[in-house]
Amino acid sequence: METDITKQVGAFVNTRMKSLFVAQNEKPATLKEINFAGLTPFQRGLVVTDGTVTQFIEAYTLVPVEVLLLHQKKQPLFAENRWLQLPAGEEVISRQVILQTHQETESSPLIHTYADSLIALKRLPKPILEGLESNKQGLGRLLQDSGLETRRELLWCGIETLKGLPSAIAHLEGETFISRTYLVLANQEPLMLINEKFPF
Repeated sequence: METDITKQVGAFVNTRMKSLFVAQNEKPATLKEINFAGLTPFQRGLVVTDGTVTQFIEAYTLVPVEVLLLHQKKQPLFAENRWLQLPAGEEVISRQVILQTHQETESSPLIHTYADSLIALKRLPKPILEGLESNKQGLGRLLQDSGLETRRELLWCGIETLKGLPSAIAHLEGETFISRTYLVLANQEPLMLINEKFPF
């Protein structure tokens, strides 16, 4: 049975964690609220980190993370994107990747993250664009290697059940995921809008 102290600690953790997200009240209706006190330290770290997720996972698991590129193409925005501050018709890069590790004791890779990104093409420095086109590094590592000064702005987070997943992770259909969305800004302009989903 929960004690008063446990409840107080849980309430504090939830309040503190949610305060890191600047648009939590605008999260999609499909997302349920997260009980941060009920997450593992690893899960809490994934949700609130403002660094490179790949690096965080590698530091925790001590296993190299493989970036599996599922989809990447240039396309026009179908509607105005207020978070990227781009009008309809503006060209962006749509990108989907999986971050996974290979464990010695497992026959199949362990999926850590399914990430979906929209990238403002015209604001993208040439080295990062070339990196996207020529290799399979994660966005965080590309940004880090480029030397571009960036900051992340956490927008919202929640719990969701996914449907219509790519074939590479179709086995996770109907599973619960922790989801978070954030902006990467450079030169005081939004550069990337990223949604990351972590299997619960």
